[in-house]
Amino acid sequence: MANTLGALIIDLESKTLSQEEQELLAHPLVGGVILFTRNYDSRAQLQTLCQHIRACRKQPLLIMVDQEGGRVQRFIPEFTRLPAMRTFGQMYDDQPHEACTQARQTGWLMAAELLSVGIDLSFAPVLDVDKGLSSVIGDRAFHTAPQAIIRLAGAFIQGMAEAGMAATGKHFPGHGSVSLDSHVAVPVDPRTLNEIEQGDLIPFAALIASGLNAIMAAHIIFPAVDERPVSFSRQWLQVILREQLRFSGVIFSDDLNMEGANISANYADRVAAAREAGCDFVLLCNQRKGVIQVLNELSAALCQVSEPKWRGVLARHFSYAQESIKENQRWQDARRFLLSLAQKTVKV
Repeated sequence: MANTLGALIIDLESKTLSQEEQELLAHPLVGGVILFTRNYDSRAQLQTLCQHIRACRKQPLLIMVDQEGGRVQRFIPEFTRLPAMRTFGQMYDDQPHEACTQARQTGWLMAAELLSVGIDLSFAPVLDVDKGLSSVIGDRAFHTAPQAIIRLAGAFIQGMAEAGMAATGKHFPGHGSVSLDSHVAVPVDPRTLNEIEQGDLIPFAALIASGLNAIMAAHIIFPAVDERPVSFSRQWLQVILREQLRFSGVIFSDDLNMEGANISANYADRVAAAREAGCDFVLLCNQRKGVIQVLNELSAALCQVSEPKWRGVLARHFSYAQESIKENQRWQDARRFLLSLAQKTVKV
């Protein structure tokens, strides 16, 4: 397993590593960590935490976070405050070129700031089409029109790539057409595949064709396509995503501790089912007993991600040192724009 990574992505309880967490990170079934606000105090502390995570073993560990912007930004003090992506959609209606330019700059800034402290990946951007139905998506979506999302998200992804970070499109095949929140419920979307293809799937299909690095699967049931939630569906992940859309990148499950993933009280069953369906990496957060259950019950050898896959989401470089990023002209320009945007929002 020297060239593979474990499929399980876990969380940490605080701002420093406990002895138990050091042992968990050394387990061959674990491939990375997702960080939350509770893990953050300052940039210096975060950089040290990332260094300690990587010191737990010789082979790489992926470090990731949800740093979308708007109401989903885990690190705020000492980082640039990022707007909700809807802000760029509103700008796009009047100034499409400027909106795409600034989305690209913001994608670069977000990625560069995270890379500067040692984080590989932000789970962004959201590719959901806002239908005015989903409160959990809402202004996290760039726009209501698929073609606008393609241009804006494509620009954001380009900026991330220029910084050295892979992009993760979520929540496949689209969370914008259901009202229930999969964190606390099991959303069901009765539409046919043809209906989904004519709307929600359009941004995913276009950006996959442009080389999207990773996809996060939604915990939504589309009974006209498959009775299982997408994260556990071979039809969605193997047939539609891999074969029909020809996606060759990394597939992440959403958090398997969410209610939408509650196919079994046994967390090892959830992980095994997501892996069998086609997920490369699976997230299990805020459920330490469940993580230990998974490590005890599943074979590490059977829960590995090949090197070509995991290298596709590993940060390409960490060249934006904490001391020098503020001297970077692109960072200064992008930050100046975002600060002016925030001031206009406050005035309104």
